[in-house]
Amino acid sequence: MISFLLAKAPASGSAPKVPLVDPPSPPPTMEQIGAFFLGLGITAVILLLLYISLFYVLKTVFRRWETDVALVMLNVSNKPAIAITLVIGLKFSIQELGSGGVIGWIQRILTAFLIIAVTYWIAQVFTQVIIYYLRVYARTTEAVWDDVLIPILETGLPILTYLIGISLFLQTLGVDLTGIGLAIGSITLVIGLAVKEILGDFFGGLVLLVDTPFQFGDVISFNNQTAVIKNIGVRVTKLYLIDSHCEVYTPNSSLGNKDIINLSRPTPHFAYSINIGVRVDADPVTATNILREILIGHPDTLGNLDEKLQNIDKFYGLSEAYGDRLSKKEAGRLRILAEKAVNTQLQTVEHAFDNLIEKIMLLEKGGLQTEEIRSLQQVYLSVAELVGLRLVKQGKGRRQRMRLEELPEMERQETLIGLVRQWYQAWLKDPDLVLEDRNILSDEWEQKIQILKIKMNKLFLKISNPGGDETRLDDYAQQFVKWVHEYFKESKTLWKEPKIRLMDIKGSGMEFTVKFYVDNIKLEHWERGYRVTNEVRREMVRRLRQAYIYNV
Repeated sequence: MISFLLAKAPASGSAPKVPLVDPPSPPPTMEQIGAFFLGLGITAVILLLLYISLFYVLKTVFRRWETDVALVMLNVSNKPAIAITLVIGLKFSIQELGSGGVIGWIQRILTAFLIIAVTYWIAQVFTQVIIYYLRVYARTTEAVWDDVLIPILETGLPILTYLIGISLFLQTLGVDLTGIGLAIGSITLVIGLAVKEILGDFFGGLVLLVDTPFQFGDVISFNNQTAVIKNIGVRVTKLYLIDSHCEVYTPNSSLGNKDIINLSRPTPHFAYSINIGVRVDADPVTATNILREILIGHPDTLGNLDEKLQNIDKFYGLSEAYGDRLSKKEAGRLRILAEKAVNTQLQTVEHAFDNLIEKIMLLEKGGLQTEEIRSLQQVYLSVAELVGLRLVKQGKGRRQRMRLEELPEMERQETLIGLVRQWYQAWLKDPDLVLEDRNILSDEWEQKIQILKIKMNKLFLKISNPGGDETRLDDYAQQFVKWVHEYFKESKTLWKEPKIRLMDIKGSGMEFTVKFYVDNIKLEHWERGYRVTNEVRREMVRRLRQAYIYNV
């Protein structure tokens, strides 16, 4: 008997054996089966109501909203929401049948599918909603970093989301990731040593993100070539070479170590120089006047607008009318007249800001009282009307919010915003523009108008609630005027007028150097500057020969 018991007893120090699988669960009772089918019924009702709400009720409501954020979010979320609701309903229903055994494995599988559905939904929200509206927001800001950061987020966030989701999916199914993690860590170390140059390019991209010397669409001088920034990737930056009409992919690390000349900043105006020979016996003043008439008469150069209108008909060799397309001179005259109206209104706005700043400096001494703040608000609102904005109040009581919004279309025709739109619409009639220029011009100026409205609103809020900055309101107003001059539009471009200099006298000739600005080098597939330079040079030769003073 004792020997039999010893034979049955476990060996000393050995652990009791653990069953490899869960013990079988007892069969469910009729009450559990009834609860299971009741849960399925409730889940079906919830799914039906959810389907009607997502695909009919909410879609109808959201289509009436001004913005499409809610509608896009609904389209991205409706199918994942139904899948998630279905899985959750099945989990709660099956839970009524008990736990362990096959039911336990079914619960694990449902949890794993729930993780996959949630992961997919989050990734879609990132790519279809958040990234998209970050791009829209980036167009309303002057910051360059967001144009670089968004592509990195667009690539990295979905990958990170799926990696986390897959790891949770495997852990739910009972897969031990400890060994896999160690193996991945070792492999990562080896790969890191082998691809250190690639990592250098990656961190070079991060440096470009921090320094942000350019943004997409900027024209730069790189390795003695003119190129356009097309895309800044995680490892390489894609450039378009204008002269050779090809793309080049430059590692970020090498790009960050080179001197980059951004030709598009702070404005897309770019200066060109031409050397021209004049006979030594010619009158230098006469030669200078002829050259100035040529430079100022071209519709695509910067200069005094009244002089341009007087001399545009003297410029020979511009595009003629064809079909329904205007001639270069007709389109140029329309654009110059529209720009003249913009500059006149801009000077009116600047003068109104000067008066506002003087009043702020007078009232801010000793602090601002409530009545003084209201007085400044009224003056500022009169300036805003010149820009094309009006005060709109939203909500009531303490929740009331005030913001500046655009005047109705008929009321803003003669305002700064309305005149700017008329100006760039007239610019689009230029026969030398290509199809893509319609988007370039409209996007560029609509972005500037949007930033103008944002800055006007910020300044209005600062004037309405100065807080501890009541003695600095004049500084904020001056900073706004400075921004308008540098980044929106200059009402006068005296320093960008054409320059003619007599550089040297040699033998039988005098050498003149002329310098002029082309209005926007991004246009005409970035060939605008070359075309204008060629037309100006050709006209110089013609006019100087006509005056018998050209010297080869």
